[in-house]
Amino acid sequence: MKHICKNIVAAGVIALFSGAAAHALEYKAGDFGFKLSGYATGGALDYDFDNPDFIGDWRARGEVDWRANDSNKLGLVYSIDAAAVDEDKFLREGFTYWQNRDVGRFEFGFTDSIARKLGVGLPDVGGLRVNDKPLFYKKITPNGPVISDTTLTTGRSALRLNYATMPIGMAQYGLSVAGLTDHYDYAIDGAVKIRQPSGKVKTAYTFGASFMSHPDGYRTDAYTPRVYADWRAQVSGGINIQYNSWMFGTTARLIYDENPIGPISDGLAVGTGVSYDILNYSISLTYIFSDTGVWNRDVDDYMDHTAIASFRYKYSENVDIWMSGGLTTETPFIAVGLRLTL
Repeated sequence: MKHICKNIVAAGVIALFSGAAAHALEYKAGDFGFKLSGYATGGALDYDFDNPDFIGDWRARGEVDWRANDSNKLGLVYSIDAAAVDEDKFLREGFTYWQNRDVGRFEFGFTDSIARKLGVGLPDVGGLRVNDKPLFYKKITPNGPVISDTTLTTGRSALRLNYATMPIGMAQYGLSVAGLTDHYDYAIDGAVKIRQPSGKVKTAYTFGASFMSHPDGYRTDAYTPRVYADWRAQVSGGINIQYNSWMFGTTARLIYDENPIGPISDGLAVGTGVSYDILNYSISLTYIFSDTGVWNRDVDDYMDHTAIASFRYKYSENVDIWMSGGLTTETPFIAVGLRLTL
């Protein structure tokens, strides 16, 4: 307990100064605008109940835009976070965009595919980054390859062109093409999202698909081997339902590699969860199942079950205190921390 208390204090100090360094700014001068946002999380994670390890997470995002007229806006976005730095990258995203009120939005640069941007995540109120390369796997090494992200992704390291329509009724459509990378010839992604944002019950449905030609040392899931195959196909789907203070979510992702060479890294990941908010308090339960190698009967597939319960207290508009406990890779863990949102 003494070790845990020391790590909580250290987490609070580091998160506080990290947040101050990335102070949120928003400035407008005529048709030009600038926005800087981000978050910082510091905490401790213990999976052997002996010596808790410090965990940290952060993200900073800057955007400059110019409103050419009532219908057109141009912008430039750059962001960097802890996940990118862990992989020795100097950005998470860096792209320019053109947004037209009637046509939709075009993005060009290094960014997520449209299938991921129109996707939905799993309910989670903790600070372990459940929907994006979870932090607990940095401390608890899986016994095999784990597809931890249930939302379709083809990475951010290739030059990409995204297009998304403006909402057409309740639906929004998107298409993206990526290439100019050493890790595959090209990738094509498509997605549709259907939303009902009003009423007592609010819903969002999403479906995405992608095709990648000749993946060559490609990897976006941090806990799976690199892919060498003739081609890779993915499909994903998800639903979020909000009823008063309740939020329900279910997502699934299937990956198939044609004629893979080397370790197997395709399979499926399915997740579900629920969260509840009351005043300044939130709780959530999240479960993710990963089965890697399911399509290839020449090797044994590896299955992983992860279950997490989280609690969050919103101290103020920008400060959250959170605690999570769970079981992953047959290893129980507990984590606590402080999160500043800017």
